[in-house]
Amino acid sequence: MIPITHYQIFKSTQELPENWYTLAHDNLFLSLPYLQFLEKASPSNFNNYFIGLYAQDQLAGICLAQHVDLRNINHFGQRDSFLKKALRGFLFKNFSGKLLIIGNNLMTGAPCHQLQSGIDPASAMACLKRLIHEQFKAHIHLCIFKDFREQEASYFPTSDQNPFLTFTAQPNMHLLLRPSWLSFTDYQGDLTKKYRDQCKRARKKGEGVTNRVLEFSDLMDLEDRMHELYLHVAHHAPFNTFFLPKNHFIELKNQLCDQFHMIGHYLDGEFVGFHSMILQGKTVETYFLGYDEQIQREHMLYLNMLYDMIEFGIQQGAERINFGRTAMEIKSSVGAQSEMLLSFMQHSHPTINRNLGFFYQFLEPKVAWTERHPFKN
Repeated sequence: MIPITHYQIFKSTQELPENWYTLAHDNLFLSLPYLQFLEKASPSNFNNYFIGLYAQDQLAGICLAQHVDLRNINHFGQRDSFLKKALRGFLFKNFSGKLLIIGNNLMTGAPCHQLQSGIDPASAMACLKRLIHEQFKAHIHLCIFKDFREQEASYFPTSDQNPFLTFTAQPNMHLLLRPSWLSFTDYQGDLTKKYRDQCKRARKKGEGVTNRVLEFSDLMDLEDRMHELYLHVAHHAPFNTFFLPKNHFIELKNQLCDQFHMIGHYLDGEFVGFHSMILQGKTVETYFLGYDEQIQREHMLYLNMLYDMIEFGIQQGAERINFGRTAMEIKSSVGAQSEMLLSFMQHSHPTINRNLGFFYQFLEPKVAWTERHPFKN
């Protein structure tokens, strides 16, 4: 296989070589429109870097990296006591606040690198490690290679001289859509009685809430309220490494057009929630959402959003829906299965790095949940 020999860092899409787009081809998350969106509407504590990987003089691989500064984030979740939350905030900001992520911190499992056919992937990972050491190590606390599938782990050799901690966060929840599902009714027919009743109950509770596809002009009109509903959900998340800027969804729609879908939820004419999805080939990537908490409880809005996403995927002829991390149990109840993604982490301080496993378990405890099995077979 052909080895990667060196790298080049591009800080702007205007610097990207023409053959970047040839390599990106069907990878939406490395395409020019998506990268331009990142330039215009990333969280304020992000810096994006676009990395070219070269085999001699030929561009043979491309990659996204993000510098994330947690010192600018004042909210680390609401799941713990004040003391533990304060300690977590202190440790993150002072010892893990400056991250370099090889990957896309806005997505779960989205492909962040693309290699030309015949390129040795292990040499590409080795080149990225060298890049971190030469360009970033003096300016960061942690570097993280994010979201590799198990079969890709062999691309990332580690050693005693250059140790990385292999870790898993909460699993990515995904649903493989069956070819026999030509409509949402077909999906319901494959549920056991218990979960079919759950679906009927949620749909009954959701009566009165109407859905509408939001166009670009709608997003402009709803910008403030949409941001308010998003922040309500974000502030109740277990942990945050960023908050989206107000123009985030508008710029994403502007760049991706029909590949980005926003669905608004209305009750008595009032905008009470939204969910969003990105269509990447035959995969639906669920994206951020927001809702009014009272409406969510009374009308089972979140569960209905999950059913809406499944219905959308079936209508689009998709093969897979990625629901992302968090809320594993309720996602499992609609048929999603867990997929453990591997990541690799290294701290710039040798002593901390030797004990990184202990610190990681302390700062990110496991979440207990029960897997559900809603299908007949």
